[in-house]
Amino acid sequence: MTELKVYPGTGEQKAGENPEAPQSVNRRLMALSCLLVFMAQMATTIYLPSLPTVAHDFGMSRSYAALSISAFVIGAAAPVVLWGMAADRYGRRAPLLASLAVFVLTSAAITLNRSPEALLVLRALQGIGAGGAAIIARILVRDRWNGDELARRLSVLSIAFITAMGGGQFLGGLIGRYAHWEAGFVVLAVVGALAAALTFTVPFESARAVQRPSEVLRICLEISGQRAFLLPALAGGAGFATIVLLQEVSPFVFQQHFGLATDQYGSLGLLLGLAYFAGAMTVNRLVSRTGSGRLMTAGALVMTATGVLMIVLWSVPGLPQTGALVAFVGLYCVTTFGQSVLFPNSMATAVSSRRTHGAYAVSLCGFLQQSMAGVAAASAALLHSDLAWASVATVLGAAAWILTRFAVGSTTPAPGATATPVHRLSTGGDHGAPRGCSATTD
Repeated sequence: MTELKVYPGTGEQKAGENPEAPQSVNRRLMALSCLLVFMAQMATTIYLPSLPTVAHDFGMSRSYAALSISAFVIGAAAPVVLWGMAADRYGRRAPLLASLAVFVLTSAAITLNRSPEALLVLRALQGIGAGGAAIIARILVRDRWNGDELARRLSVLSIAFITAMGGGQFLGGLIGRYAHWEAGFVVLAVVGALAAALTFTVPFESARAVQRPSEVLRICLEISGQRAFLLPALAGGAGFATIVLLQEVSPFVFQQHFGLATDQYGSLGLLLGLAYFAGAMTVNRLVSRTGSGRLMTAGALVMTATGVLMIVLWSVPGLPQTGALVAFVGLYCVTTFGQSVLFPNSMATAVSSRRTHGAYAVSLCGFLQQSMAGVAAASAALLHSDLAWASVATVLGAAAWILTRFAVGSTTPAPGATATPVHRLSTGGDHGAPRGCSATTD
């Protein structure tokens, strides 16, 4: 039996929310989770405006410089399941602090580095730390909420993603103009240290019974073999891959094709942030009435349509430069809106299909989605033609839409799954049930 530390009730509770967790704990947990997501995303966006400068400083080609984005994304994806296992074995706090230590140390090391090869290695290590922090942030949220309430809470995390997307790119543009790109990594190290301090303000779950590697493999294979999990997870991964691809090519498109200055490109991040905010608010307002499945399908359809229009944009010869710039900015923003609707609903749908082994479901979902984004990022380094990368973005959007259509039709719950929010905690031998209050805190 698991000894539970039960919190006093705090009044009316929403569906999918554990009644034992006080609102003060929920607020601190959401603040910490948002900061972790903000940090992980800003590690890319604060760096984007200076990517052409980085290529110049290190004497790199465009493709080689773009690999510093790919290395980060792949590093974030590779150990995600291992971070989830560590969160179950050692409790949430110790793995989270370890991931933050890796992130802070590598961010500081990048500011001192002068080798292009070492830059790629350090960016991969930084991604490992960021990926661990971001996935544990989502595990913390999954510990307390389920169903449509989980989708709503994940849309709140999207606001942190928005702030990092828009504000990080804007700040990166200012750094590129008034300082040097290494200053961005100083900012990241400070944010990581602040997140580490905040971990001590939130009660986390303690360590659980250790699973044998063969048992972990069995659990992951069982989860990944269920359509109710796999289809929405892959759909979210295709959408995430689209955004990562656009992030990687956009500095060169805007600064070299359209001739924007570094700070001008950075300012466009504010528009992208507004687009993502609009999508997050759409989810927050509509998910309880419309449902996660229909919203994620709508988001994927928007991304497919904008991909097709990007192909048209780059296929039409002789367009005025200003008109093409305005059209591309608009399509980029609408694509971002579609992703902000698709992503939280796809993850909520996937992980809510499991009533047991929630941490493994979140970790496996993150691994699949980060891996797809890593492949897209690596491919983008080779796609110098605007028409080529626009075609890949369209294929990814269409794949997401098709997957969501099948996912919405996959309504039969798998063993251990639930189609409705969970309100009860298991206190017996189920070591993976949804958890809303803390076991004796670590």
